[in-house]
Amino acid sequence: MADQSVEITEGCRLPVLRKNQEHEDEWPLAEILSVKDISGKKLYYVHYIDFNKRLDEWVTPDRLDIKKLQFPKKEAKTPMKNGLPGSRPSSPERDVVRESILYPVALDVETILPHVSEVSFFIASASSSWKNGTSSIQRHLIPPQPGRKRKSCGGTDEDSQDSSDGIPCAPRMTGSLVSDRSHDDIVTRMKNIDCIELGRHRLKPWYFSPYPQELTSLPILYLCEFCLKYLKSLKCLQRHLTKCNLRHPPGNEIYRKGTISFFEIDGRKNKAYSQNLCLLAKCFLDHKTLYYDTDPFLFYVMTEYDSKGFHIVGYFSKEKESTEDYNVACILTLPPYQRRGYGKLLIEFSYELSKVEGKTGTPEKPLSDLGLLSYRSYWSQTILEILMDLKSENGERPQITINEISEITSVKKEDVISTLQYLNLINYYKGQYILTLSEDIVEGHERAMQKRHLRIDPKCLHFTPKDWSKRGKW
Repeated sequence: MADQSVEITEGCRLPVLRKNQEHEDEWPLAEILSVKDISGKKLYYVHYIDFNKRLDEWVTPDRLDIKKLQFPKKEAKTPMKNGLPGSRPSSPERDVVRESILYPVALDVETILPHVSEVSFFIASASSSWKNGTSSIQRHLIPPQPGRKRKSCGGTDEDSQDSSDGIPCAPRMTGSLVSDRSHDDIVTRMKNIDCIELGRHRLKPWYFSPYPQELTSLPILYLCEFCLKYLKSLKCLQRHLTKCNLRHPPGNEIYRKGTISFFEIDGRKNKAYSQNLCLLAKCFLDHKTLYYDTDPFLFYVMTEYDSKGFHIVGYFSKEKESTEDYNVACILTLPPYQRRGYGKLLIEFSYELSKVEGKTGTPEKPLSDLGLLSYRSYWSQTILEILMDLKSENGERPQITINEISEITSVKKEDVISTLQYLNLINYYKGQYILTLSEDIVEGHERAMQKRHLRIDPKCLHFTPKDWSKRGKW
């Protein structure tokens, strides 16, 4: 219980009562980011230290443990211009760097695996004995990362984005949503929208999104689920729906199977929709800053169909021209559809487009924590699927190169190598590289694939790539 005689100000730290995932009480250390007074009652906006920012919330004084109050240090009063204040939560990038130390993801192909892309790998089960009577080799999956588990809220999953695989990357300064920490001040660190009503769903935003200031004080922000226009009241939404003729995203439907469809939207031709989509996405993407230049981007929106129309499930964006072979800029599955396999479906679709384009692709870095999990899982399943389907000829062990895996899957070579290393499959044995599949890996892969019911059917894709370099300013 907070002692009213002690003034709790911004920057103070103290334990705050919250419920964990098991609905048990816990008192993690939190920082006060803001204080407001409503009818004489104070509310405190807190960030739980070492927890993701999506868990930040307004709390009442009775949830504060005033006995352990820590006042801010003097040097902490001046916010740092680089957007990394001292109380900042453990960010996805920081988590990724720690992982990259344990699991070497970003590697120099020439020094660590010289000419590895051209080398033929022999595939063998871990329990098999090599020729000439050599002893068997036992390899197992890398053990789970030690240390603190990733904190998450009830609605999180692995099917969410935005874009690192442990590879440090300079912030990008182009596009509709770009990696940029220069705006990570006290304002953008706080959620500014309480609730969004989108069709039959009510969404609790995780992060700040630059909706107009006058809308941030509303208890609920209403969105048209077809054009994504934002409105201040239910009455305004109902009036808008009588005029809005859309029952699906604008643009071309390029894929349909069952109730799942994908629409391709040009950021230049459909500016308003693209900007509204980015505003909505920013509510669930932490380390992206929204800019309104959507012209250089294409947006691929996944929908689920029923009698009322095509309802948005998630999306990814990509540059019309990417010099870095990026096939995804931002990617997001909306919270109501998470943990249902839609995230992997979005990723699989992005690579299916790359196959049609005859290119290999990779997501724009850095990835979020959830994005990294989704991509690692997709890469692992896709590559293991290829390896386990290889057939031996004339009694010889199956053989494949990194280049061949990359060409079959459209996954960039660096991502193939990082995944093989993450799974600890690459070994050097008697002068040659081998990929060793342990029983644990095989069984784990089979279990995962049994749960993966949603897949992209290439026969249902109707997509013709465009050469944007010949189209002037897009």
